[in-house]
Parts: sequence; structure tokens; C-alpha cells
Amino acid sequence: MSLDKDISAVAGIIHDSKKVTIISHIDADGITSEAIMRQAVARAGIEVRSVFVRQLEPITMKHVPDDDSLKLFIDLGAGQQNLLEERGLSDREVVIIDHHVTQDVDTQYIQANGLPYGHEKLSAAGVGYLVAREIDDVNIDLAKLAVIGNVGDMMARENCGLIGPARKIADDGAEFGNVEIVKDDLNCYGISTRPLHILLSFADDPHIPGISNRPGEAQNMLTYEAGIQLHKPNGKWKVWEDLDEDERKSIMGRLALKLHSAGEPLERLRGEHYIFPDERKYTPLRNASEYATMLNACGRWVKPYTGSAVCCGDRGEEYREAEHMLRHHRKIIREMMEYILDKGVTEYSNLQYIHVGSRFPDTIVGIGAGMALSKLNRRLPIMVLCYLSDDPELVKVSMRTNETMVQAGVDLQAALLEASEKLGGAGGGHKIAAGAYIPKESEEGFAESVNRILRQQLA
Repeated sequence: MSLDKDISAVAGIIHDSKKVTIISHIDADGITSEAIMRQAVARAGIEVRSVFVRQLEPITMKHVPDDDSLKLFIDLGAGQQNLLEERGLSDREVVIIDHHVTQDVDTQYIQANGLPYGHEKLSAAGVGYLVAREIDDVNIDLAKLAVIGNVGDMMARENCGLIGPARKIADDGAEFGNVEIVKDDLNCYGISTRPLHILLSFADDPHIPGISNRPGEAQNMLTYEAGIQLHKPNGKWKVWEDLDEDERKSIMGRLALKLHSAGEPLERLRGEHYIFPDERKYTPLRNASEYATMLNACGRWVKPYTGSAVCCGDRGEEYREAEHMLRHHRKIIREMMEYILDKGVTEYSNLQYIHVGSRFPDTIVGIGAGMALSKLNRRLPIMVLCYLSDDPELVKVSMRTNETMVQAGVDLQAALLEASEKLGGAGGGHKIAAGAYIPKESEEGFAESVNRILRQQLA
């Protein structure tokens, strides 16, 4: 078999169905995946409904309807096929579109998944888009959503841009006209909304000596060294998108000099951005990474249907709700980061960790961990543990690291999978970002266990 044949098989089953229920995840990849498939299925004249779940586990299987619809699991399902079997779902009732490690079970569920074919940088939204294109070429406009899903699930991070099938999907968007690919640009988050000095001060990949975490120094460099006027004629701050090519080159040249002077590599300074010309400037919908953040905010605060509505074109009430979710999300993330920095982390030889108890919801601790890492010891992956409000018997574990540590051999997914399975828990994710659930009675000593595994990875 091949990925193309799997995609064709899944598309054929969907096309021949009378009713489809989409079961998807709540993050940016899951929300874009759902929006892609819901629109593709509806355009084919098939009755469709959607269900979002935080995780696919025994307690959430109750949300999967007991009816005669085709159950389309996307951005989940590959690693939880035992739950589908236990539910009594046959191979004729299920298709799976995913990008996570697949599970061996007796039932041969039809699946489209790039991972078994070596496509590690292709998210579920990317595979879903390929299925949608197979259903009907008219769905080329949905490439934009696949780009958001791929970028939101860190598929572009390691290579500072999308590669392989994910990059070809971006080309589809460019061909259609709702994606603009900006090559060899500053590899930094917030190019459409953040004032220039704030943008640079948040740079963490790479960390720029003298600039990262120092907005005042960033402002001085821009004003006095690069000669950049930071305000527009209307008095508002300029953003990166406002700069012309010469201004961008001038700034990046100075940043490169700072990296070189500190003996730091330069290759991660430049990357590729994906701009959406059909969206208004200075909004979080303008580029893939900021759009994905808005969708993550919706999902993490139990509003995935709002994010889906935005993906499907709502720029009215649902979009205003999404903006509210984004502001709230950023506020709580900022509070969590400050809490971690104020309270301090416990450092082991290969890991730093903190337990936040019930202070912050489990849906955002991973994001807060990632932001805090930029201000802590960047050579140690960070682990954050927290309690779950709806399940007092479990502890959520979230981990984040950076590309430098991944290149050195760190694999957070493998570490959490190994450590949690020994305790009867479960883990998953990616090398650079992963999570797990473990029994509450087993939380003591868990950090030491993960630290030992990381030490073995780096040996």
C-alpha cells in the first residue's frame, strides 16, 4: 500500500456514505481538520455532524453517537483503536485520518496516516486536506486550513518551514490564491500583530543575545542602529509586515551579527511564513502561526465549535468570540508563566519541573511551559504537572523543549510514553512537545523517572 492509496480508500468510503460523524481533537490541528472535512463532506451532499473531544479515552467515547453514520476519526484514533473495538465498531463503520503512531488491533480499520510512510511533518489537517482533494478538486481552497493545522502542530518548526507533502499543500494554497508563501524571512512569531520591538524581544528560536526578553534593548537597536521609524503616520506601532525588504534585511543583518558575536549558529534566524491575503491586516487571522494560536485558544477554553466557525468563514459574532477567547487565553498564559518564574522550578540533571496543582487548567499548561522555557534554562526540557478538575484520580503532564535539545537526541514523546506506561498511564505527542496522563498516586518520583530516560537519550 501507499499513502495515496490509503487516501483514495478513505475518500471513497466517505463519498459513498449517507451520513458522517466527525470526531476530532480540540487543538489547532484538530479544529482545522474538522473544518476541512466538514466542508468537504457537506459539499459532497452528505449529511454531516461533528464532535470534539479533549482526548479519545473511555470516558469520552460516550460522545461518539450510536447510530448508522460513518464515524470519521481525525487527529486522533490511530493510537486508540482498542477503544473503537471495545465499543463494538466494525471496520465498515469507521475511517481514521491521523498522524500519530498507530496501534495494532485485530480489526482492520481503514486509515490514512502519513507517519507509517515516513511523513513525520504532515499533520492530520494535512492528511485531511489530501482526502478532501481526492473527494473533489473543488476543495483546493481548503489548503489554507491545512497550512494552519500543519503550522499549529509544529510541523514547520524543525525546518523553519513546511516540507514534503505539507509544503506541496501550501503550494496548492498559493495556486488558489489564499496563501502567500514568504521565503527567507525572519523566523519569529507575531509578524502581523506585534510591535517590532515586542516581536524581537519574544524571539526564542533562536534566542538572540541582548535582544530576547529585553524589549528596551530591541527598541534601541531598531531606532538607533537600524534607523527604523517604529510608528506609522497614524501613531500606531509598526509590525513586521509593514517593513519593506531593505528594512527587513537591515534588521536581520544586525540580529545575525549578534548571534555570530555570541558564537551562536545563524541557520534558524530565517524561515518561511504563510500569509493569507484574503484576511485583514493586523489581525491574528493574517498568518498561519497566529491564526493557529487563536484556534488553540478556542479549543483550550472549551470553544472548539467557535474556532471551527471561524475556519468556515464566520467573521461576525463567532469571530468576535474567538478574539475574546484569544485575549483571555493570553492573559491566563501570561499569569501561568509569571507563576512558574516566581515560584521557581526544580532542576535535575536533564530536566526542570514544577507542579502547579489545580491553579491552572490542564488544557493550557503545556503552552505556558513552552513560554516559560524561553526565560529559564534552555538546555533543560521543562515538565509541568497539574491536576484535572474533572478527574481527581489523574495527573496531567506536559513537556516542552527546543530544537537544540531535539537535535542533541531528546525525544519527549518517547520519554513520556515509556515513563507513563510503566504506571498504567498514557503519553504521546512529538519530540519537541508531548503530554501524558498518569495516576495521581504515582506522581511522586515521576520527574526522576523521566529524567533518567532523558539521560539515556542524551548518552
